[in-house]
Amino acid sequence: MKAEPSRGWMAKIGLADPQARAWAMYDWANSGMITVIITAVFPAYFVETAASGLDVQTAQSRFSLATTLALTLVALSAPLLGALADARGSRKRFLLGFALAGVVATAAMVFIGPGDWELALVLFALANIGAAGSIVFYDALLPHVAAKGELDRLSTAGFALGYLGGGLLLLLNVLWILNPGWFGLPSGEDLTPGERTLPTRLAFLSVALWWGIFSIPLWRHVREPGSDRGVESGGQAVRRAFGRLRETLRELRRYRHAFGLLVAFLVYNDGVLTIIRMASLYAKSRSLDTSVIIGTILAIQFVGIPFALLFGRLARRFGPKPMILCGLGVYSAISVLAYFMTSNVHFVLLGLLVGSVQGGVQALSRSLFASMIPLEKTGEFFA
Repeated sequence: MKAEPSRGWMAKIGLADPQARAWAMYDWANSGMITVIITAVFPAYFVETAASGLDVQTAQSRFSLATTLALTLVALSAPLLGALADARGSRKRFLLGFALAGVVATAAMVFIGPGDWELALVLFALANIGAAGSIVFYDALLPHVAAKGELDRLSTAGFALGYLGGGLLLLLNVLWILNPGWFGLPSGEDLTPGERTLPTRLAFLSVALWWGIFSIPLWRHVREPGSDRGVESGGQAVRRAFGRLRETLRELRRYRHAFGLLVAFLVYNDGVLTIIRMASLYAKSRSLDTSVIIGTILAIQFVGIPFALLFGRLARRFGPKPMILCGLGVYSAISVLAYFMTSNVHFVLLGLLVGSVQGGVQALSRSLFASMIPLEKTGEFFA
């Protein structure tokens, strides 16, 4: 019997299985937060509005500090939580718990007005904790969901969906921020501060709704991987989680390739995330136009879709490691060229280069790592 065209197309990118599609939809769900809150809209809103009483340098410094503190907290707590999730078979529940916390914090951003930089940083940090924590357990589900030989394709398909979802939401947000009258929002010259900032604040609320609604397929259709023990009390599970961590630290020599990739990833992905998180602030410090900055970030989302899928196809032919190294070579060139950036055109060109490698590098890094670690310890290793 001839396969349905849609199923044949989805099979080519690793999404033939309903559970795989539900898993990949979480990339679509959380990419609105990454694109709108972390990268494009919130950083500019923070500097120009929420931190309007601070000088630009101080605002940028405090923004960076909030990011660092949030991610440090996740980094310190994640290994134990990952071991606990493995022990109790609760990776999906931890994922959705972090996601819910992030959704609530993001929704509360609708209340951030001019001068509310303390509230803005607290909510931004909480949203970051929710996003980063949920991604740990989302990635940990990958080897449990992917069919044999499909790790690379499913991982890159997830990133492609993320680019599409994040791009569509950002496009919608930009339209109503720039043209609020089209959507029945206050517009014109004589607006109160609350009316003037309403379109942007509603963009933050839309991210929370997008994140929450599109997390439902994962909750409904992705099976929770079981634990390797029977039912345990909370205290027993925590004690065993500590034991698993000690055991893994002792046994790291058995997984030396995975450990080597982990160390390398901590270094090179820090560079990738710095570009993602600080690009708009860096561009603002070079006095580039806000419309160009947001437009470039929007373009990156749509450029990233075919390139993420291309990385997945090329990884089947050449292997994930050479493709990761190729992408990192481009990133190194981007970092050098960014030092000499002086115009809007430079920023757009650099953005398009970022879009060509960003999804592929991150997607293949997680699939390569997933192929190296024991299935029963995915939460712990990804944490």
